[in-house]
Amino acid sequence: MTTSPEELLPTTRRALLHRIATAQAEGRSPSLVAAVVRDGQLVWSDGRTCVDGHAPDEGVQFRIGSITKTFTAVLVLRLRDEGVLDLGDPLEKHLPGTGAGQVTIAELLAHTGGLAAETPGPWWERSSSSLRPELTDVLGEEPFRHPVGRQHHYSNPGYTLLGSLVEALRGAPWEDVLRREVLEPLGLQRTSGQPQAPHAGGWAVHPWADVMMPEPAEDLGLMAPAGQLWSTAQDLGRFAVFLMEGDDGVLSAQSVREMRTPAAPTLPGDWDSSYGLGLQLVRRNGRVLAGHGGSLPGFVAGLWLSEEDGLAAVTLANCTSGVPASTVSTDLLRIVADAEPRIPEPWRPLPEVDAAVLELAGPWYWGTQSTVLRLTADGGVSLGPLTGGARDSRFRPNGDGTWTGLDGYYAGELLRIERRPDGSVSHLDLGSFVFTREPYEKGAPVPGGVDPEGWRGLPRS
Repeated sequence: MTTSPEELLPTTRRALLHRIATAQAEGRSPSLVAAVVRDGQLVWSDGRTCVDGHAPDEGVQFRIGSITKTFTAVLVLRLRDEGVLDLGDPLEKHLPGTGAGQVTIAELLAHTGGLAAETPGPWWERSSSSLRPELTDVLGEEPFRHPVGRQHHYSNPGYTLLGSLVEALRGAPWEDVLRREVLEPLGLQRTSGQPQAPHAGGWAVHPWADVMMPEPAEDLGLMAPAGQLWSTAQDLGRFAVFLMEGDDGVLSAQSVREMRTPAAPTLPGDWDSSYGLGLQLVRRNGRVLAGHGGSLPGFVAGLWLSEEDGLAAVTLANCTSGVPASTVSTDLLRIVADAEPRIPEPWRPLPEVDAAVLELAGPWYWGTQSTVLRLTADGGVSLGPLTGGARDSRFRPNGDGTWTGLDGYYAGELLRIERRPDGSVSHLDLGSFVFTREPYEKGAPVPGGVDPEGWRGLPRS
């Protein structure tokens, strides 16, 4: 990722600066840094501080708290893609003896395992990891708070289990695996388990007076996969690009798309937020955003992206509370997207087309409902209502004349092209639904049959 030669407009840059200046002043944070990435490139960053002439830049480390969970999720998805595990596997299959073995790996990733939000004993973020030397110390005697798989309940111990799973299957410490498999391949040279200069110090600001005190920076030990990492706005911008596009050396575009897909029930009373696999999902100002917030004593962080707009924003501050880092990041996205909307690529015809596939393009009917099959630029097809809708799905070819749904209502379903003896297309068969060229076409194998008298009007009296 490099700085873009196409800089943001001066008015946009000033609006971004105003937003972070307001956040730092109203949130009373000793310092704050933010960055915006557009189409894979860093296009803006700036910082604010209470120390004259000492504002942090995009290369200064801050602690990122629970954004660490997204990195841990990437490691688990890599194991899945290699065939080492399946997301439906119970934890006990790969990490026996935890006392929470019935929880599946997918449930841990999506926080639907029913585990407690925090560890027993003292506040783990502000106490020595020596108090929790074993997983039994992290989980306690009663690790569950809810029935397994029934609801979303955010769990820090759950991601400790995932980190221990990675260590067990890789035979190496979590941080070593992370550095080798994710940080180094993506060029995240300023992301680490321990702070590396230059880095910010963590501060607690008194809620009712403009005074502050330093926060301790504890090593989290077994809890590290849930919140240990330090990083920079620049590194997190690179990581956000990866979460949008994938990287074949780390995790495919299909797998990072799976991370961004809702995997947990919608939170009660909040239809605009959900959780994927290691990523939070929200709807803001008509946009679907993916990312994660983070906090540890002395630090708050937010990383959010909009795939549709090709934008990502990062906000890092060194205060225990006061700055809504995720809200600031989503506001930065909105400012750029509204002021400088993405310019579409020029339309271009397909480089080649299979005549047998082109023959399928156009309107089809499921009963009386009109549906359109379109060819897509990636060599697939899409099937959906004329004006879009809940049953709009993309399909990839299987190489044998069938197609598999990639998303929407028909995700995973098989689309078959049925032909007559003379080779002409009779109908489409999709998950038991028959699509014909005419509504309830005569002679087509429509379930239940077609009235032999066909269509008619109301008889005159």
